[in-house]
Amino acid sequence: MNIHPRDAELVGGALLTEPDATEEDARSARRVTAVYVYEWPVRAWHWMNALAILVLCVTGYFIGSPPQIGGWGEASEHFLFGWIRFAHFAAAYIFAAGFLGRLYWAFVGNHHARQMFYLPVWSGRWWKEVLFELKWYAFIEPHPKKYIGHNPLAQVAMFTFITLGSVFMIVTGFALYAEGQQAGGWADALFGWVIPAVGGNSMTLHTLHHFGMWAIVIFVIIHVYAAIREDIMSRQSMVSTMISGHRMFKDDDPD
Repeated sequence: MNIHPRDAELVGGALLTEPDATEEDARSARRVTAVYVYEWPVRAWHWMNALAILVLCVTGYFIGSPPQIGGWGEASEHFLFGWIRFAHFAAAYIFAAGFLGRLYWAFVGNHHARQMFYLPVWSGRWWKEVLFELKWYAFIEPHPKKYIGHNPLAQVAMFTFITLGSVFMIVTGFALYAEGQQAGGWADALFGWVIPAVGGNSMTLHTLHHFGMWAIVIFVIIHVYAAIREDIMSRQSMVSTMISGHRMFKDDDPD
């Protein structure tokens, strides 16, 4: 049965006015449900963190491989590398403050806000779900499952690269930052132990910090691909969920 705008009516309990709408469209409209998953502080942190990571990675690359800056004139006219370092340090402060704020919200927010800070490794069912998701991403499993929060494999990735990765980059980054400060400054007091812990060679720490940057770059590429893939192929919304906070489901099949 086709329904035209001039003949709009309740079909199967759903009001449809699109040309060529059918009874199946009405059933689809009825079974779409939404669950509020990500509160606004989590969403704000996500996009702020993404911007900070972008700035940190671009400026970090140039710090590791400085651009050739030539020419004559006053030093103030050739301060490009100084601005690169300033942008890197500013983004680092935002990144670190955002992470602390996100950690705080894990305690005061809903249970979904805590998901990226732990892995339920004691649960056999959780490990089965991780294996299932590996098969799904490898195109071995033909039918995806529903998840309200992160799926178990995404939870592993978020815990490894965002939780542990953020701690690693903050600690190593501020330890390197402390080198440029006066001895006894706050960064030296908090992170001065890091360089001695890697043998007293700051270049070793530079290398580790740089490798950490590339690990995060690889994670971001995979994360963007997986989010878009899931939005298209899975049974729930993905990208829009981190904008609205609501997880939308595409069917009412409980399995």
